[in-house]
Amino acid sequence: MSLTQAYQALKAAKLVNLSHKINENSPHFPALPSLEKKDIFTLKDGFHVQQFTVVGQYGTHIDAPNHFVEGAAWLDEIPLEDLLLPLYVIDKSEAVTTDPNYRLTKADVLEFEEANGPIQEGAFVAFRSDWHKRWPNQDAFRNLDTNGVQQTPGWAHDALEYLIHDRKVKAVGHETLDTDSGAQAAENKGALVEEYYLLEQGIYQVEVLANLDQVPATGSFISIAYPNWDHATGSPVRAVAYVPAD
Repeated sequence: MSLTQAYQALKAAKLVNLSHKINENSPHFPALPSLEKKDIFTLKDGFHVQQFTVVGQYGTHIDAPNHFVEGAAWLDEIPLEDLLLPLYVIDKSEAVTTDPNYRLTKADVLEFEEANGPIQEGAFVAFRSDWHKRWPNQDAFRNLDTNGVQQTPGWAHDALEYLIHDRKVKAVGHETLDTDSGAQAAENKGALVEEYYLLEQGIYQVEVLANLDQVPATGSFISIAYPNWDHATGSPVRAVAYVPAD
C-alpha cells in the first residue's frame, strides 16, 4: 500500500477524540498546580497571544519512562513510530460500576483474547472503565472515601507483566489519574508500584483517556501528539482514535 492509499484509508475512518479538554479547573493530582492561562497581548494590540503554565502530567497526558525511573528514556527519546499504534480496548466498565477499585487482571486479558484474538506485538492496550464520564468534577474523579482514600480502578501486576513481556506492547492507557487502583496505592502507603513497574520496563503510558466507549475492542489505531519538548518527563497530549468506518 502506498502512503497515498494509507492516507485515504485513514481519512475514511471515524475519528474519536480520546483527550479531555483542559482548563484551570480540570481534575488533576492534587500535589500539582492547576493550569494557568493569561493574555500577553490581545487583539487591541493587533494580535492575540496567550501564556500557559502547566505541568507535564495534566489532563490527558503521556508519561515517559523517566517520570518515575532514574536514567530511563525522556519523552523526546520515544520513537516517532511508537506514537501511531494498533489500539485494543479492554472493557471492564461494568465491573468498575460494582467495584470502583477494580484491577484489570491477566485473566481479563486472556478472556479478551479468547473473544477477540491475540493482541498483536507493538500495540497500545487501553483499560476502559468509563471513568472519563466523571470529568470534569475533581471530587467525582478522585472519588475519596470517608477516610480520604481514593477509590479508583487500576491495573493488576500480572496483566501488565503479560502485556509487556508476552504480548510486547508498546504502551498502555487508562481513564484515571493513576496506573494503580486507589485501594492498592493505599495498601502501599501511597506508592504507585504498578506505575513504577510499567515505566521501568521502558514503555510509556497515557493517562486520563476519554471516550473509549466510542471505540471498538479491536481494529482501530491510536495517534498521540504533543510538543517536541527537550528532556520532558511527560506532556498533555491530543490522542485520537482512527476507527474503521461502518
